[in-house]
Amino acid sequence: MKTAQQLIKAHAYGNDFLIAPVADGAPADSAAQARQICDRHRGVGADGLIFATLTDAGAETELFNCDGSRAEVSGNGVRCVAAWLAHDRALRPGAQLTIGTGAGPKRLTFLESSGARATFVAMMGHPTGMAEHVFDLHGEAIRATVLSMGNPHCVVFGDLSDTRLRRIGQGLATHAAFPEGTNVELACLEGADCVRILIWERGVGPTASSGTGTCAAAVAAMAHHGASRRVDVEAPGGLQRVEWTDDGVTLMGWAELVAWVKWPFRPSQ
Repeated sequence: MKTAQQLIKAHAYGNDFLIAPVADGAPADSAAQARQICDRHRGVGADGLIFATLTDAGAETELFNCDGSRAEVSGNGVRCVAAWLAHDRALRPGAQLTIGTGAGPKRLTFLESSGARATFVAMMGHPTGMAEHVFDLHGEAIRATVLSMGNPHCVVFGDLSDTRLRRIGQGLATHAAFPEGTNVELACLEGADCVRILIWERGVGPTASSGTGTCAAAVAAMAHHGASRRVDVEAPGGLQRVEWTDDGVTLMGWAELVAWVKWPFRPSQ
């Protein structure tokens, strides 16, 4: 009988993850496991699978998208891991956790909890490589801000609609300019301190929220569209707050624990 894998399901604003505690990092068949476990109909269902090795400070993590591709970091994902650790370790507000990622360590401060929901502020680091580009997409010129928040992003300002997201998001995510793919955010500045976004996540598709996407859209709005250095960013799943200072970008929001499950469910033989 194969030993079942313990999984913790959590989400941040509808962007959901399965956390797999492991002793020595992600297994060799991680990509296949991600595709199977994250399947919405034949698996448990999630946008991504996070393998987490516990440390005294928090955890070291490796993230795989639901299509099996590896991702450097997820702002919502690290907060989901932090919510699990805060619950498991009975942490009090003010406690700090460090979650290691493929984009380096992310430090989170536990602000408060209510039931299964925990709120954190996370230090997401400094944006890099930011520049404006014009891309040819099926004969249409698309102006976008390209940057990295530890993972690649392409932010396009203008009209927000699901139809436009599917056309531009899917097209830019796999554009030849991005040989390893990119995350895409459609953004609309609704005031100096308010940005609305839609998200096409690399390796996933449309998602209700994205932590790094929220940061990327906020930074692009601040750098090129006159937004203040502290903004609320509203995605379909809800609102998160971003601040950009000399110390880097901070992201404030919540994550919620959903369930503890075993994978796979197999009878004893």
